[in-house]
Amino acid sequence: MTDIAAAGVFALGDRSVKRMGYGAMQLAGPGVFGPPRDRGQAIAVLREAVAAGVDHIDTSDFYGPHVVNEIIREALHPYPEDLMLVTKVGAVRGPDGSWNPAQEPDQLVRGVHDNLARLGVEAMDVVNLRITGQVHGPSEGSIGRRFEALAALQQKGLIRHLGLSNVTAAQVAEAQAIAPVACVQNLYNLVQRGDDDLVDHLAAQGIAYVPFFPLGGFSPIQSSALAEVAAELGATPMQVALAWLLHRSPNILLIPGTSSLAHLRENLAAAELVLSEGVLARLDAIGRSRVE
Repeated sequence: MTDIAAAGVFALGDRSVKRMGYGAMQLAGPGVFGPPRDRGQAIAVLREAVAAGVDHIDTSDFYGPHVVNEIIREALHPYPEDLMLVTKVGAVRGPDGSWNPAQEPDQLVRGVHDNLARLGVEAMDVVNLRITGQVHGPSEGSIGRRFEALAALQQKGLIRHLGLSNVTAAQVAEAQAIAPVACVQNLYNLVQRGDDDLVDHLAAQGIAYVPFFPLGGFSPIQSSALAEVAAELGATPMQVALAWLLHRSPNILLIPGTSSLAHLRENLAAAELVLSEGVLARLDAIGRSRVE
């Protein structure tokens, strides 16, 4: 079995987690809506991830909606003591599967309570305030009123740590003036490098950076240079893309998602993949070429 501890650990709030985690989004049906085609397989994926040492699972009650959290509870409750469950609030799903903003304080509070109820926990380890900016990119603007609503729930003991998702550096600073920020979850991967400065800024503060769509999301990373490096290493391109993120900065925590046991094992194996300085330089050049 892969030793995911080979990638090291980093602080997430007041605990350290292994840097290779798991994102549960793909356990829902097509379009992250409705039940999965194979609920038994979804449960098996979660149980194998935890058995392999994963202690950081990312979810949300708007995945499904409700479906993914219900599957997590069925598969893993009562939860291992070292497992951190991280959710996000800020959206709801329409009956047609649409993604709709739910950014008012009362909606955020309701979202936290929905997560607590369906996961079967008294307090969430981490709740990320997901800001609905552009489709998969942040937009400037105050988030203070929204973050304050979650900080109030933290004061009541319903949330242990607060995080942010889809935010700018200025919004991170605004939130930090209200309450500590344990993690930031933004779009970032080998070819989407707009957050380079933010990754380094958070690393200097000891704050975790959790890239969503680490493999490109619904449009997986395609690069002949990446494929060439992977072939040389005897790995898959996606394993190399994950390994690059682990090498990029020690504060990066990965949450690649899949509903397949085979893909789960492939993703976890990236934790053991060592990249030389020469290989890292070649991979860095892929990202630079995309922004020039």
